[in-house]
Amino acid sequence: MARGISRQLVVLFAAAAYGQKLGPITADSLRANLTYLASDELEGRATPSRGLDKAADYIADQFKKAKLQPVDGSFFQTAAVADLPGNWKRNLPADAPATVRNVVGLLRGSDRKLRDTYIIVSSHYDHIGTSAAGDDRIFNGANDDASGAVSVIELARALVKAKPKRSILFVTFFGEERGLLGSRYYGQHPLVPIASTLAQLNLEQIGRTDASNGPQVKGANVTGFDFSNLPAILADAAQAAGVRIWKDATSSDAYFSRSDNQSLADLGIPAHTLSVAYDFPDYHKVSDTADKIDYENMAAVDKAIALGLLKLASNAEPPKWNESYAPARKYVEAGRKLHPAPTN
Repeated sequence: MARGISRQLVVLFAAAAYGQKLGPITADSLRANLTYLASDELEGRATPSRGLDKAADYIADQFKKAKLQPVDGSFFQTAAVADLPGNWKRNLPADAPATVRNVVGLLRGSDRKLRDTYIIVSSHYDHIGTSAAGDDRIFNGANDDASGAVSVIELARALVKAKPKRSILFVTFFGEERGLLGSRYYGQHPLVPIASTLAQLNLEQIGRTDASNGPQVKGANVTGFDFSNLPAILADAAQAAGVRIWKDATSSDAYFSRSDNQSLADLGIPAHTLSVAYDFPDYHKVSDTADKIDYENMAAVDKAIALGLLKLASNAEPPKWNESYAPARKYVEAGRKLHPAPTN
């Protein structure tokens, strides 16, 4: 390849291979959104809280600006706190919000044959709130997981311009830190048909490159890398953006059940979480702040993700669970229940 061709042009050429053109993904846009979502004003985005509600309103507004469509007339999927499982509700003050919301926006596919099949792109937007004491009491949750939420916003903007062939549902979930509450609620009350949902890519901790196992620049990991062929599809597309998507042999399988991909995987949908750093120095500390995010690297990773999503939205064959990999067997069986083999 000629030396004078920039990485951005390579990305554009790769997108063009799918017959589409991505909108811009920029460090400045990511920084602006993340700086707000991880600000003290949102008080750590606990589930439930006023700060979480402010974050939901902000993300919905960004979905509108990106020209996503509401689902069933709304950018929110609302759940009553009283209906959610868990003993944590006993400690809530009397003035906790009574409802919590997943934020959803739909990009309708451009191909008449493929538009009734769906890919979900998701993250959680909650964090763990505030501590009882200390000079700094707010857990801002910049990397965990404001970085994922703003990446979902940025990907929505880019992919709207590209007009993918399949439909893409963008979702930010409440209550991941309370036990995957928002994604489990979605799995019980899906907004698009589960049988027509072909894959989920969940984004978690995209912004920090100072991982505990060493610097992670222009690279990302996928949980359950060998559970399905979805990670390989993403890895192949990401090369054009100069990003390596790889398997962390120590953490890939171990972290599969620890984020919002688990809820849809249990239903039989190939679902994985992509992260830059599984563990980083400020995990669940008040020091996880917006100034420590590597926005340029985050933009590069998001461009790679966008190319992978375009490939998923263009492929005739949907992703499939790996029947030969023993740890994936329960998901293979769930997939068979979701899509029974035809009988003669």
